[in-house]
Amino acid sequence: MKITTIGIDIAKSVFHVFAVNKMGTLVKKKQLKRKELITFIAQLEPCRVAMEACGGAHHWAREFQTTAWMPEVEQCRSNCRSWGTK
Repeated sequence: MKITTIGIDIAKSVFHVFAVNKMGTLVKKKQLKRKELITFIAQLEPCRVAMEACGGAHHWAREFQTTAWMPEVEQCRSNCRSWGTK
C-alpha cells in the first residue's frame, strides 16, 4: 500500500513513527532512535510528514526540506494522538 502521510511523535531520544495510506489505514509503525530517523525516512517515497509543533519539529522540518519531503508542523488538537488510527 502506498504511504501518503507519515506522523512523527518527537521526543528527546526516541521517535514514534507511523505511516498511513490515503484511506487513513495504518501501513507501518515503528519506534526509532534519533540517529535512525533520517535513514528510515530516506528509504520511503516522499510524502506528507506531520509533526506536532515544537522546537524539535521545526528542526526536523528543515532537515526534511533538504529532500523532496513535504513537512507540516501542526498545532496539536485533541486528535493528535489519533492521527492515522481508525
